[in-house]
Amino acid sequence: MASRTAIPEVQSLLRRAAAAEKRERLAAAESHLRGALELIVDHPAGADHALAWSRLGNLLRKQGRYPEANAWFARALPLAEALHGPTAGPVRTILNNWAVLHKYQGRFAEGARLYRRALKAALAEGGEDQAEVATLHHNLGGLEHARGRFAAGEPFARKSVAIRRRLLGAKHPDVAADAAALAAILVGLKQYAEAERIYRRTLAVFRRAYGPAHYEVAVTLGNLAALLHQTGRPRLAERYYRQALAQKERLLGAGHVELAVTLNNLAMLHQKQGQRAQAEVLCRRALGIFAAALPRRHPSVRQSRLNLGLIRQKG
Repeated sequence: MASRTAIPEVQSLLRRAAAAEKRERLAAAESHLRGALELIVDHPAGADHALAWSRLGNLLRKQGRYPEANAWFARALPLAEALHGPTAGPVRTILNNWAVLHKYQGRFAEGARLYRRALKAALAEGGEDQAEVATLHHNLGGLEHARGRFAAGEPFARKSVAIRRRLLGAKHPDVAADAAALAAILVGLKQYAEAERIYRRTLAVFRRAYGPAHYEVAVTLGNLAALLHQTGRPRLAERYYRQALAQKERLLGAGHVELAVTLNNLAMLHQKQGQRAQAEVLCRRALGIFAAALPRRHPSVRQSRLNLGLIRQKG
């Protein structure tokens, strides 16, 4: 059993991990979290294990290390269920985190099942106006967006914005994150004007809240660039794509799936402009990242292969 003096050190390491993650220092956050896990390995409070394992799974997912992340979630969930029951808060947290990973891996049915289980339990416990419920609606909308089922995702996304706005006010960055997810769905529905207004508002909120070089800023720049690309403004789109690329590579590393998404989008912008050589270099790099991180049948892998073929055919 861990000594009494070790427990304050565990809490210190967990706080340091959270602070590092907030600053997008993912490797440092992982190191602190693994240090905490080493200290609590024999501690009788198994909930510490389950939630820490889930947090580690999240960190690994953010670094694109999906198989490792999956293994930690698979350990965390049954332990939390055994300790607290199948609908308790720690269980819902792990269900949500694991569902996010499933979405990134293209395992949409499994992700939806976990999200819906968590949402049903959260609603039963505390009603609709909870941050947790807003998050689960946000995530269900994002999953439907990833499936290309934009009309199915819109009600979830609008619900998340409405709940979070009631809880936090219109200018909170968490509300902006929900609104940005709604904008992505509106782009899929070709409701471009509303989507652009939302993206520009959310970008201003994120820059004010987090500064100019933050993950949320990078993601929003990439999404706004994609919208500008679709609506016929290639020069401005390229500028935003390149800003997003620089920030994502600095924050996430050169082999991360989210970097590949932006590389792929910029490649198709160049292809549309007739710049085949630049397009092929970017698309090949994106495909290499996707193929290394995702299953062969993942939609991003398939689409990237199709895009590369299209670029070569046009040449």
